[in-house]
Amino acid sequence: MAQPFDLVILTNGPGEVTTWVRPVVKAVREQLGTLPRISIILAPCSHSTGREAAIARSYPEVDRVQAAQHFLPFLLWGKTAENWSWFTQGLVLFLGGDQFFPLVIGKRLGFKTLIYAEQEARWWRWIDGFGVMNRQVLQQIPPKYRSKGRIVGDLMVDVSQGDQQQGGTNPMIGFLPGSKGMKLAQGVPLMLATATIIHDQRPEVQFMLPVAPTITIQTLLRYGDRQQNPLVETFGLCPIHLTYQDNQAYLQMVNGAKIQLITDFPASDFLRRCQLCLTTIGANTAELGALGLPMLVLLPTQQIDAMRAWDGIPGLIAKIPLVGTWFVRWLNRRILAYVRKHRVRYAWPNIWAKKEIVPELLGELHPEDLAELVLDYLDHPEKLAAIAQALQACRGEAGAAQKLTALMSELLDLPSAPQDNLPASSLRSPQD
Repeated sequence: MAQPFDLVILTNGPGEVTTWVRPVVKAVREQLGTLPRISIILAPCSHSTGREAAIARSYPEVDRVQAAQHFLPFLLWGKTAENWSWFTQGLVLFLGGDQFFPLVIGKRLGFKTLIYAEQEARWWRWIDGFGVMNRQVLQQIPPKYRSKGRIVGDLMVDVSQGDQQQGGTNPMIGFLPGSKGMKLAQGVPLMLATATIIHDQRPEVQFMLPVAPTITIQTLLRYGDRQQNPLVETFGLCPIHLTYQDNQAYLQMVNGAKIQLITDFPASDFLRRCQLCLTTIGANTAELGALGLPMLVLLPTQQIDAMRAWDGIPGLIAKIPLVGTWFVRWLNRRILAYVRKHRVRYAWPNIWAKKEIVPELLGELHPEDLAELVLDYLDHPEKLAAIAQALQACRGEAGAAQKLTALMSELLDLPSAPQDNLPASSLRSPQD
C-alpha cells in the first residue's frame, strides 16, 4: 500500500488561487483520494487582496493553509507559523509566484519539485519536473533537460469547462471591473455609466457583473458612490442602488437599467450567456479567453491623480501645485506613447498569441464611446465570431489539472489507482 505524502502547493495572488489552485486540488482528490495531505503556502503578491488564505481554506480538498505574511520565515528557515510536521515523502508544486521558491523549499524539505509553467520554465537543472501549458513553453527548455517537461494544457480551461450555455433572445453584456481598488475606482463607474447609455438606446440589452470572490457587493456599491469615489462624477455615472428580485441582487440605475450581480464562483456558466464582455486586465482576460468569449479590455487613465501617492521623486513632483498637475499629465502621455509605440500587450490572449486578437482600449476612455463600440459589435456579430474563433485557436488543451496530477504520481512513483480506501488514521503524523 502506498504511503501518505505531503503535497505542498506554492501560490500567491487572487487569480492563481481561484483559477489554478482550485482545479488542481479537485483533480488530486479525484485521482489520488485521501493519500496526499494538501498544504497551501501563500507567497506575498503585490496584487493580493488579503483574502487569498480564506479562499484557499474554503476548498474542501485542502487540509491546511498558511497566509502570505508568514512566508519569509518559512522560506528562510523552513518553519511554518503553526509548526507543521511533514511526512518523509512529498512534492512541492508551483502554482504562482517566483519559480525559485519551489527550488529552495523542495531542497529544504527533501521533497520532489514540480512547476506549472504557463509562459516560461526556469531552474530546469534542479527542478524535477515541469507541466507546461503548450509546446512553445516546452521548446524553451534546453534539449538536455526537455525530458523533464510534459505538455499538460491550460489550467484556466479546466476552470472554464462546461456545457456551452445558450443566451436568451436578448443580448447579454458582461462587466468584469476587477477586484483591486485602483481598478474598481475606474472600472465600476466607467462600466456602469456605459450600461446606462446602452440601456437608453437598446433597452432589450441585459447586463451581468460577476462579483470577484475577493470582494463583496458592498465594495462595488462603495466604488459606485460619488461621495466615496470622485471618479463617479468624472464618468457621469448616475446614482445607483441595490435591489433584489427573486433573491437575486441587482445594481439598479435611475433610468431603469439594471445589472445582475453574480456571486457564484466560478461564474463560467453565467459568463457563457454573454455575447461580449468588458473587462480590466488581469486573470479575467485569461478566463474569458479560455471560454472563447469576445471581450474589450479597458485600460482607462483618468485616475492620473493616483501618481501623487507615488514614492520618491515622481511623487514629490506630482504634489507641487500647478507644476505637479502638468508633470502628471506629461508623464501619463509619455507612458501612453511608449506603450503604443512598442505595442505592449496586457490581455493574456494577446500575450499568448503575440498579436492583438482582443481590442485593448488604452487612454481616457468615455462611456459614450464605449457604448457606441459595444452596440457596433452587437450589430455586427461576424466581428464577435472572428474574435471568438481567434480565442479558440490560442487556447491551451483541457485536462491540465488531471495531467498535472498524473505527473505528480509519476515523480513520486505512486500507483495510478485512486487511494480512497486508505484509513484516515494513516494520513496524519502523531504531531498533527
